[in-house]
Amino acid sequence: MRNVVCLLSICLIAGMFACSNQRREKELETRALVIHQKVLTLDTHTDTPMRLLNPEFDFAARHDPVQTGSRIDLPRMKEGGLDAVFFGVFTPQGSRTPEGYRKARERARLLLQAIHTTVQKYNSELELALTPEDAERIVGKGKRAVFIGMENGYPIGKDLSYLKKYYDLGVRYITLCHSRNNDICDSSTDSTEYNGLSPFGERAVQEMNRLGIMVDISHTSDSTFYDVLRISKAPVIASHSSVRALCDHPRNLSDQMIRDLAAQGGVVQICILSDYIKKPEPNPKREAAVRAFRQKYANFRQLSDAEKERARKEWRELNRKYPQKLASVQDVVDHIDHVVKLVGVDYVGIGTDFDGGGGVEGCLDVSQIKNITIELVRRGYTEDEIRKIWGGNLLRVFRKVRDVAHELQQKAKIGSAEYGNRYSGLLVLDQ
Repeated sequence: MRNVVCLLSICLIAGMFACSNQRREKELETRALVIHQKVLTLDTHTDTPMRLLNPEFDFAARHDPVQTGSRIDLPRMKEGGLDAVFFGVFTPQGSRTPEGYRKARERARLLLQAIHTTVQKYNSELELALTPEDAERIVGKGKRAVFIGMENGYPIGKDLSYLKKYYDLGVRYITLCHSRNNDICDSSTDSTEYNGLSPFGERAVQEMNRLGIMVDISHTSDSTFYDVLRISKAPVIASHSSVRALCDHPRNLSDQMIRDLAAQGGVVQICILSDYIKKPEPNPKREAAVRAFRQKYANFRQLSDAEKERARKEWRELNRKYPQKLASVQDVVDHIDHVVKLVGVDYVGIGTDFDGGGGVEGCLDVSQIKNITIELVRRGYTEDEIRKIWGGNLLRVFRKVRDVAHELQQKAKIGSAEYGNRYSGLLVLDQ
């Protein structure tokens, strides 16, 4: 009888303890969601415009991320509480020839057109943002702010005048390169060509400073990174890069790079693409299937639109057949923690890379971004710190880049009207 009483007592205590933990967790989540709604949430890198090119994709409809691969649409932005986003104008690196540049500029034009058309179509809920102040103004009206970034400077070719043209079309940061070298610089995942920036690339960085375009060093080689810090008059950003000390990948930043970026006033936006967050566990069947897939589609180089759509469908099927064990929200916040401990909370943010491969367990799409805030609160981050991480730090850099541009324009005695902040309304680019 005594044993039965003891067992019942233990079960009662365990039940009370479990209920207490559940209550504390519920209170924490409630507090985190209040903070999430109060702060301005800004995602600095998404590849959603590639989906906007598909006439069958409805941005106003809710899509299933597992069935369709889509990570962002308007209903899920509302569900997740995402206030502002940088839509990326992504151009895969092709041949560095007049014909290659023509194709790259045509793709950039189509993507820019898709962004502007989507914003205009849903103008009661979306608005184009061009300045740091626009974000607060637009969100204050109950809308979502859409910024534009360009991933890969390839459409610039060898003509600096295109920087001004893209600026006038709303582009506010340019990722200098992608997975291969271009005329601007060396990529982190290609061979050494210039050992950093090319002479043309140095002039491009200077012109970006003068225009007020943020220089983005995600995807660049370490040598390019240091050349940019040497050349740039304004702080720079890594729009979607993670921590190399936690996941050893050339796309990520070393601790010394993070220190040097912060010393110049820049910011690293943690990318939540799983392979850049945590080294994947061995999966021979999946790895073999991925190799065969890449070989079939020539590592995604020079594909037609039809081939790209077919490749996307086959990639989704591959993922269903050989699912990857993803990193978690906790792993993502480990990267944020690392940066904060290294240089402080003023130099880190979030660039998900949704629709470009981004997504982890617990944050598979934009509807789940609040889970990052919940984990930040669980680890003791304050509302003010979370506000900085979710967009405040990036907007601070954006303001400084704009201020440096004004100073450079004044020194050069160029009228500020020539470099205005307003979108011209013209989607015309010389081919």
